[in-house]
Amino acid sequence: MFSFKHLRTALIVVCVATCLSPGLVAAQDADTREVQNYVLTDAALAKYTQATKKLAALPPGAGACEDDDSESASLRDVASKLDAFPGAKNAIQSAGMTTREYVVFSMSLLHNGLAAWAASQPGGKLPPGASKANVDFYNKHKTELEKLGELRKDDDCAENDEDSEDTQE
Repeated sequence: MFSFKHLRTALIVVCVATCLSPGLVAAQDADTREVQNYVLTDAALAKYTQATKKLAALPPGAGACEDDDSESASLRDVASKLDAFPGAKNAIQSAGMTTREYVVFSMSLLHNGLAAWAASQPGGKLPPGASKANVDFYNKHKTELEKLGELRKDDDCAENDEDSEDTQE
């Protein structure tokens, strides 16, 4: 199964670097605007769902569970890392998305999920830069997105590490 470990890590780094600290560098500002301006749609969600399922079905790439000390700081870097996994680019493109759009969609879901959570807190409201339409989209599809997220939890490299330790004993 394809490993989402590095994709998850890279997406979190990009979110922190671009969504929460948008003034770091010009490229990150552009990434922040791209994520914030991305419009979540049912058509894109269908493609994203198909791509995620195809990625989850891929066998792990060589070194997929190895730690990577170099953290990505841009959407381009994350997309490039994802493309480096055997079959990933084809899986995403066959679903009708580019790798960059897949990453931007992922980041937009994360960004809008955080905004939805903030707005749901007592006295909460949408954070600056959050799109009410995207937050509404996220809330409408929350159950579906959680189920999709389960595909990504099944690939935890720790399980593979435990399996390999059992076979070495």
